[in-house]
Amino acid sequence: MISETQFNKEIDLIISNAIREDVGDGDHSSLACIPESAIGKAKLLIKDEGILAGVDFAKKVFNYVDPNMKVEVHIEDGASVKYGDIAFFVSGSSQSILKSERLVLNAMQRMSAIATKTNHFVKLLDGTGTKILDTRKTTPGIRALEKWAVKIGGGENHRFALYDMIMLKDNHIDFVGGITKAIEKTKKYLSTHNLDLKIIVEARDLNEIKEILKTQGVYRILIDNFNYEDTKKAVELIGDSCLTESSGGINENTVRKYAECGVDFISSGALTHSVYNLDLSLKAV
Repeated sequence: MISETQFNKEIDLIISNAIREDVGDGDHSSLACIPESAIGKAKLLIKDEGILAGVDFAKKVFNYVDPNMKVEVHIEDGASVKYGDIAFFVSGSSQSILKSERLVLNAMQRMSAIATKTNHFVKLLDGTGTKILDTRKTTPGIRALEKWAVKIGGGENHRFALYDMIMLKDNHIDFVGGITKAIEKTKKYLSTHNLDLKIIVEARDLNEIKEILKTQGVYRILIDNFNYEDTKKAVELIGDSCLTESSGGINENTVRKYAECGVDFISSGALTHSVYNLDLSLKAV
């Protein structure tokens, strides 16, 4: 994953771009009927059940829009919430609250949905020692938010993007002409460019795993679209040579069975690409 500094830059970019997109040359609805001097207060009301995520993000949004706004947090990120709970109160300029409202709600609803789904998978894996990973199957432009939500839900982040880890998948391997050639060329590239990046290699069958194991320097083997029995065999073959990761259509009905095969990680794009927003609202008080 990227550094905390780079991650915070991504969050700042999301906020500035979202406000630019939503506010443009002004929130004319508020400007038309609410005096600039008006002071107000609003509450973040929970209208659903799940894991709350995005409170810290909301605080960043409010501060970006108007540093004079004050946020009184009652429920922190990662907490279980139910209908009727109040996550926080925000007070300050009424115009500023309304300017922030939609970004805060859009982000928190989606982040909470992702955290809720991730937490469900974490509970399904309880006691196995296997960790759930996200993927790059995220909404363009808000990846940092979605990966943040996975962490809040108790999951782990895979690589953030194409630049912070090497991942040699089937297309890379086929384009270059084989696994061994892909790994060797990658190691040479990293050395030439003085890059310290971990290497993950995807395997489509047990023979490919055997070939990967002949080459040193692989951080993790991605055991992709294997059945249970072959996954167990793959884990036995790999042993302590490197870490293991299962992927490929694994869902809540099959995730524990794959974990029981002994893999270190299971990655699931569904954590971020298949969720239904948690129902939240920001109401004046």
